[in-house]
Amino acid sequence: MKAKDLKNIFHDQLDALYGKEEVSSFFYLSIEHHLKIARIQLLLEPEFTLTKNETDVFFSILEDLKQQKPIQYILGETEFYGLTFKVNENVLIPRPETEELVDWILKSYEYRVMSSEPSNLKSSIVNRQLKILDIGTGSGCIAITLAKHLPEAKVFAVDISESALKIAQENAEANNVNIQFIKSDALNLEDEDFCPIAKDISQIQEGLFDIIVSNPPYVRKLEKQEMKLNVLDNEPHLALFVENENPLVFYNAISDFAVNNLRESGALYFEINQYLGNEMKDLLTHKGFENVELRKDLSGNDRMVKGIKK
Repeated sequence: MKAKDLKNIFHDQLDALYGKEEVSSFFYLSIEHHLKIARIQLLLEPEFTLTKNETDVFFSILEDLKQQKPIQYILGETEFYGLTFKVNENVLIPRPETEELVDWILKSYEYRVMSSEPSNLKSSIVNRQLKILDIGTGSGCIAITLAKHLPEAKVFAVDISESALKIAQENAEANNVNIQFIKSDALNLEDEDFCPIAKDISQIQEGLFDIIVSNPPYVRKLEKQEMKLNVLDNEPHLALFVENENPLVFYNAISDFAVNNLRESGALYFEINQYLGNEMKDLLTHKGFENVELRKDLSGNDRMVKGIKK
């Protein structure tokens, strides 16, 4: 079958469900993934023809898409901050908003270390290795991207799910970075989980980490109706939802851990529920963090917050 005819079938059967632009994206992503042919090459070869076996693969993709299975799960991978990550139903699909959070961390770190202004963070890092902790790592996209762009750093990542940690480990290996993965519950993090990281007890007392970052579950169950059906039916609810009555439960626990385990002038970063920006600022201020900053994502929603440990 000619690729242009197959593309028309995709549009005929999927446009009403997804829209023409998104269906076109699905088709070309599938072509690039399975046939290793770039979109531009296909456009330059309008008579390009697929074998029967290749065509069968695309009809299988078509059926999955008709059932609203996310294209990232169908292909088994996605792109995040220029890197490729394996994903399946055990981990959330990385979002563009999380790329913005990573970008904020990288640019903040670069500014604080390279700035000529006095900085406790700057002076403390120049003589030792930067240590970063990602809590609730999922696919590992945050931890791995930070490790890739800060190769001098030592990066640790925590998740409660063994299945997620397996995917994250595979992603770390595929992207050629060394991450220390730890199985632990974000709601019950213990200092003992990280004792092997410290060279001695004095290091534990002064704080283990320069940066702690987390994108924990933050969608209240009352907000389910705002979510797309393909997210609700396919992505892990454990990583998505919190109870309506206590939506900041993860942020509260992780902030307490950060108070005890960040070094002086260390930074705590969160991705947050867009409706709870002010509540998150109040929480971090109440915990004793300084220079608390709330940022919007590119869609104009409150999405990220940062606090600095005194």
